[in-house]
Amino acid sequence: QVQLVESGGGLVQAGDSLTLSCVAYTHTSGSDAMGWFRQAPGKAREFLAAVRWSTGITWYEDSVKGRFTISRDIAKNTGRLQMNNLKPEDTAVYYCAVGRGGYSEYNYARWGQGTQVTVSS
Repeated sequence: QVQLVESGGGLVQAGDSLTLSCVAYTHTSGSDAMGWFRQAPGKAREFLAAVRWSTGITWYEDSVKGRFTISRDIAKNTGRLQMNNLKPEDTAVYYCAVGRGGYSEYNYARWGQGTQVTVSS
């Protein structure tokens, strides 16, 4: 079973940058991609970006394309989400997940515990 541990959340001001990290302590069949999602209070979980471990192919939600960048460090089993020019509406709990990749949360079987990102205006 894959264990995911996220870090890097916090309180920032609008316009700041933040990088989230997610360490995947094991890899299993069907877990060839890491995705990042977020969920704001009262809202559905939202896909942000994903990357395939083996090829580096990426997927991005249109609303964050150009502001958020996903990457992976294979040697460290770590995925990262760099977020630039943060806005108050980016405030949410951010989750990493591993699975088959793509946009749908149903493609991801294992999830991290979440890390809070709060952007003040």
